[in-house]
Amino acid sequence: MNGNPNIRSAVHLFLVREGRLLLSRRSNTGYEDGKLSVVAGKLDGGEQVVEAARREAEEEAGLRLRTEDIKIVGVMHRRTSFDEWIDFFVEVERWEGEPVNAEPHKCSELRWCGLDELPDDVVVYMRRALGNYRNGVWFDSYGWAA
Repeated sequence: MNGNPNIRSAVHLFLVREGRLLLSRRSNTGYEDGKLSVVAGKLDGGEQVVEAARREAEEEAGLRLRTEDIKIVGVMHRRTSFDEWIDFFVEVERWEGEPVNAEPHKCSELRWCGLDELPDDVVVYMRRALGNYRNGVWFDSYGWAA
């Protein structure tokens, strides 16, 4: 892949409560279905990262976030075999509501997991992003040839 003009961007929410992270099992998305990730979504364009995080939290988990409770904790420039991404990772420790699976057609399960006890079936780049988060690494590149 050379000079791909379609760089996509997404926001991924690290919803953390008492040292536990909310995970989402992907289903019927066409990408990494059956594996665990976090509440996330593409930026629609014309919206700030924090606003995209608020929208995705409500769309996917029924949670209402306040702008001041969203902290950007990392960025990843990621390459797959078919596209290129700029991923933003945000930490949220306070919200209104209890998480519910608001998109059962895209998610088969929501579950809490200890940050240091991630299941084996977490999406690979997400596992790396969570490691970066735990280790204070703010920027990373992933999927690029060495």
